[in-house]
Amino acid sequence: MSVELTLWKPTAREVADTTDGILTAIGGADEDITVKNVTTASGECTPGSLFCAIKGERADGADFVPQAAELGAVCVLTTRDPSELPKTDAPVVVVRVDDVVRALGKLAFRYRCHSRATFVAVTGSVGKTTTKEMIASVASTRFKTHKTKGNHNNELGLPLTLFELTPEDEVSVIELGMSAPGEIEYLSRIVRPDIAVVTNIGTSHLATLGTRENICRAKMEITAGMPENGTLLLNADEPLLVNEYNARGGKPKLMSIFNRNGDYRAVNLRCRTDGTTFDMICGDRVVTNVELSVPGRHNVYNALSAFAVGTLLGIETEKIKNGLSSYVGYDMRQSIYEIGGITVIDDCYNASPESVRAAIDVLVALAQKKGGAPAALLGDMLELGDYSRLLHDGIGQYAATAKVSKLFCFGMMSDVVAEAAIKKGIRAENVFVCLDTRDPGTMADMILNSLSDGDVLLVKASRGVHAERVIELLKKKRSRRSRKSADGAR
Repeated sequence: MSVELTLWKPTAREVADTTDGILTAIGGADEDITVKNVTTASGECTPGSLFCAIKGERADGADFVPQAAELGAVCVLTTRDPSELPKTDAPVVVVRVDDVVRALGKLAFRYRCHSRATFVAVTGSVGKTTTKEMIASVASTRFKTHKTKGNHNNELGLPLTLFELTPEDEVSVIELGMSAPGEIEYLSRIVRPDIAVVTNIGTSHLATLGTRENICRAKMEITAGMPENGTLLLNADEPLLVNEYNARGGKPKLMSIFNRNGDYRAVNLRCRTDGTTFDMICGDRVVTNVELSVPGRHNVYNALSAFAVGTLLGIETEKIKNGLSSYVGYDMRQSIYEIGGITVIDDCYNASPESVRAAIDVLVALAQKKGGAPAALLGDMLELGDYSRLLHDGIGQYAATAKVSKLFCFGMMSDVVAEAAIKKGIRAENVFVCLDTRDPGTMADMILNSLSDGDVLLVKASRGVHAERVIELLKKKRSRRSRKSADGAR
């Protein structure tokens, strides 16, 4: 990924000073030459590039310094001493640092300090990407808005995201992800958010953090980089969040559906298969008919966060409502479309017990509206550690209780989900198991042979399962069957 710098173009010497690096000029390179863009891929270097030579599992970026210099890189960040690098005839300034990714974070922090934008940071176990997108949709109704693209929310992706800031940006909405304690604190200190949002505390990352309480503490690290006058927004329907913050002192802004103490409280929810409408109590005023084009109560929580941020930014109520109503689904998050005569809810970007239950609720509601059978392909939920078997068992039970009529279980925990669903009431002949996620074709065939026109299929799994492969095969196989049927009718 290559990013052009527009806010601040440092010299090679400034790169070294900012990253606490040791500077060496090779081939007569100018130590005061200006860096115009930043890249982590040697093949993307152009004249003026800063090449960040990151050592990965398969390759060491430092081995490609000559290629980067020949393509125009003027500066290189590396952990190697210049004498250890492959020889190059091209002039280039080498900045040796202890850790290239951490050095990039230091550079990104200084770059961010050149921006006058209001920074909004978002984290949480589930819903953070949707919340980030909703906030950006609301902010863009009045301000030039910058946001995290895709899932660039980690130690490497976040600095690259900040380098995309331009002088015109007035609001920046940044997503913060994590895989271990301390990561969100590190990212927060780079971003220095004026407004911070914690969407919820779920069960993702139990494998590394052990308990939901530890997950809560890790998510609350988002406050580490906040200024004293910053604002924290929390889900008041999650007691762990409120208790954790109260233990530290201070008073956040609260979003809720059930907790009457919420500063932004959704009431009178009208859930449809193609969206949701709700009213909101905010202090001494009531905002009616807030429209969302995405279904599910979980999206109401995301919208409350976006409404609160919009209010803090001084955006008029009608513009906030317009921003929320114009938001559409993102990536593989609850996209709804037809494959032949089957309606598919494509929600296979990621999965946790909380998000799977929410997706099943949407499935059942949509099937009721369309008059078809609700079916679900549920893949493994990853990073649950010692709780994995218990939580997969709970999902199987939930699917049965919600009256899912046909269940397709995909992954190593399939037998757990299937057994729980059967014990809770789904007929055994309507439960299908494929333990091997390397075989999406078998799962696609099971679905095609079991579903009928008018049925509704939810596809939900953790990202590592790559359940989208099943959907692609469904499209191909369904199309092939349709062509055969058409040829036979001629």
